[in-house]
Amino acid sequence: MFLCFHGTVVLGTNAPFTKILGFASTNSSFRIAIFADLHFGESASTDWGPLQDQNSTRVMSNVLHTENPDFVVYLGDVLTANNIPIKNATKYWEQAVWPTRSKNIPWASVFGNHDDMAFEWPQEWFGNLGVPSIQCSDSSLATGSDQMADCYFQGTTRVELLETDAQHDLSHSLYGPESLWPSVSNYVLEIASYKHPKSPAALLYFIDSGGGSYPEVISNSQARWFQQTSAKRNPSSRIPEIIFWHIPSQAYKQIAPQPGCPIKDPCVGSINLESVASQEAEWGIMDILTDRRTSVKAVFVGHNHGLDWCCPHKSLWLCFSRHTGYGGYGNWPRGARILELVEEPSTLKSWIRMEDGTTHSHITITSASRMI
Repeated sequence: MFLCFHGTVVLGTNAPFTKILGFASTNSSFRIAIFADLHFGESASTDWGPLQDQNSTRVMSNVLHTENPDFVVYLGDVLTANNIPIKNATKYWEQAVWPTRSKNIPWASVFGNHDDMAFEWPQEWFGNLGVPSIQCSDSSLATGSDQMADCYFQGTTRVELLETDAQHDLSHSLYGPESLWPSVSNYVLEIASYKHPKSPAALLYFIDSGGGSYPEVISNSQARWFQQTSAKRNPSSRIPEIIFWHIPSQAYKQIAPQPGCPIKDPCVGSINLESVASQEAEWGIMDILTDRRTSVKAVFVGHNHGLDWCCPHKSLWLCFSRHTGYGGYGNWPRGARILELVEEPSTLKSWIRMEDGTTHSHITITSASRMI
């Protein structure tokens, strides 16, 4: 596995320059680790919460050591912002990306519904003990009533989180067009061809599926943005395209195996222990992916901690990742979905790497009608 960097001009807010990922040879692979639903900062005011963050860090470190990926995707719900009582969510974001950053591996992120969710007041705080004393992360805000008013119970916006992420040289996260806001994390990255470095061998699309500060949807505007961008970047549909967003679309519900039942061919996976919690509405993105973009090979989502299956849907595959973090609901064993791309012949493989080092659910995606 190898990684190359090339400079390129990118049109977009506060993103005048980015580095393009690339294959290092015609027969080399490009490996991606997906970390989904880490939920850093959960129960931040308790002893339990920081311990879970340490456990999540261990999972990521184990996966990175074993797989040695070329790239990492943070697939939303990096944080449980609704449990973070002061405006210091960026501290937890930095903790979440540290395992990847410490190994000098580039990454990109897309937002989930919990990343900027409003603080939820615990009911027990209104009992005899009252609201606990909160220590500001910024010492300049720690004294005085006016300063404390600025300290307590303020959320951190998507834009502020992205600013923190994008300041790192290894981060490839980008602001999407302002016309799509409050949806922020909408952008495309390319993996450059080895033979033709100025041409992409694959395109990675990141789409904000909402939630938290606004509804859990991919809007019609986002769908049109994807259609226009993909048509411009890949007019012949020759280049394979891979899509990442957090909350499954309603199409996932249509093809889902019956919850609690075995996952049967042609689907592949190991846990199927809950119903799909989909987006609130469908505003055109799936029609575009399935009917107009034959180049799209697969969509990868998180959100459901008790699902890790991949199933075919029309011309593409719909896949869950694997619950990576110890924060969030459920106690199923943690892991990460791994993707491996090969330029020649063009191939997309995937499997689940567990915290204990084992793997399962290996698939080779050539088209939705064929699985090896």
